[in-house]
Amino acid sequence: MPVAIITGASKGLGRALAEALAARGWDLVLDARTPEVLEETASALRDAHGTRVTAVPGDVTDAGHRAGLVAAAWRLGGVDLLVSNASALGAEPLLRLDALPPAGLRRALEVNVVAALGLVQEALPLLRAARAGAVITVSSDAAAEAYETWGGYGASKAALDHLAAVLGEEEPGLRVWAVDPGDMATDLYAAAVPDDDDPRPAPASVVPAFLRLLDERPASGRYGAPALLEGRR
Repeated sequence: MPVAIITGASKGLGRALAEALAARGWDLVLDARTPEVLEETASALRDAHGTRVTAVPGDVTDAGHRAGLVAAAWRLGGVDLLVSNASALGAEPLLRLDALPPAGLRRALEVNVVAALGLVQEALPLLRAARAGAVITVSSDAAAEAYETWGGYGASKAALDHLAAVLGEEEPGLRVWAVDPGDMATDLYAAAVPDDDDPRPAPASVVPAFLRLLDERPASGRYGAPALLEGRR
């Protein structure tokens, strides 16, 4: 069975992706910072789908933790897919740039960019050895558009997009997709803009866009989930 590593997998989009892959028979290595929530997710997936699911709690900014994720995947058979979904906002709620603490921006860059690259570097030997290795980096509309208070987070996601684009050029044997999932009802968004209670789609509603990428394996690049769901790219 193929093996996927998913960061930020205990809830939201990460959990929804894990659920969909487990339903397809994938074995999984799941990451999140809260052990009990992560293990509940892993246990639910095992019970529902009978696949092998390894929960590895920790912080993706820790190099030892990243090595542990890849080692767990190796024990399951390798790495066919790496999903960098773990994200940090830099401030909760979001702040204008004139009030954004440098430490907050640093945290967003460490989680969203540096740790994502570090995990790719750790997993590359196994990804290269896979029959159809792929990397998905979860992007944001804020990476490409200017929205008030989204500057720090958006800058970190823009940097991640560029790393993904270069990785796609450097690793032609892999597929590297940066995916903007669009608006979703997640804890991350609620923390970012707590006063915004407008209805938003559930994370599970965009998962078919990610599955389309895996099924069709288009060229490496940046994709928007709404366009993929509409049959466009």
